[in-house]
Amino acid sequence: MNQQHPGYNKVRKQNYLLPAWLLAAWKAHMDFEPQPTAQTEPKKVDFAQPLTTRKSLELLRDTEALLRRPTVATLVPILPPKLAKNVEVASSIADEYLQQIAQIDLENINDDEMRSPRIWVGLSFVGFGALMIVVLLLYLNTLHPEFNTVQQIGKYWYQYIWFVCLGVAGMFILGREAMRPMKTNENQVDRNISKRAKAK
Repeated sequence: MNQQHPGYNKVRKQNYLLPAWLLAAWKAHMDFEPQPTAQTEPKKVDFAQPLTTRKSLELLRDTEALLRRPTVATLVPILPPKLAKNVEVASSIADEYLQQIAQIDLENINDDEMRSPRIWVGLSFVGFGALMIVVLLLYLNTLHPEFNTVQQIGKYWYQYIWFVCLGVAGMFILGREAMRPMKTNENQVDRNISKRAKAK
């Protein structure tokens, strides 16, 4: 049984001032218990899926062509004939090169095929770092012969740090590739072990 609101008795005592319908409305309002409303799940909207999913290299090719072709079309009329022809040839070569790159399937490249590029990257880091250190030393000895070794490092220490870190990163890449076991060697070892087991 619902308990009456304490203000109802006070209103009831003063019923000579209030009409009966107002008292009934007050009682109904005090006895009202809110009912829980069922929550409706929001409708899921299905977005249209693209018919074909383009690969990242295809997006690179299309984006580069979208930027390069209008630029070439704008520059060719204002350049000298020989230079304009060279720009058009370079643009056509870029189209062929990017078309070949777009045909590469990145998902099918295994770890062995990436070994050679990683070695080249490591060698590039080491070579570029060493070359820039030599250029920096040549610059200091030519234009600032009054500096000794400590002064050179103190004044141009951030260039030294950049080039040395670049060379060290390349050496780490090469060391990692040198310690990485090759699958061909593992297969050969497994074959030798199986042959020895059969011979016994």
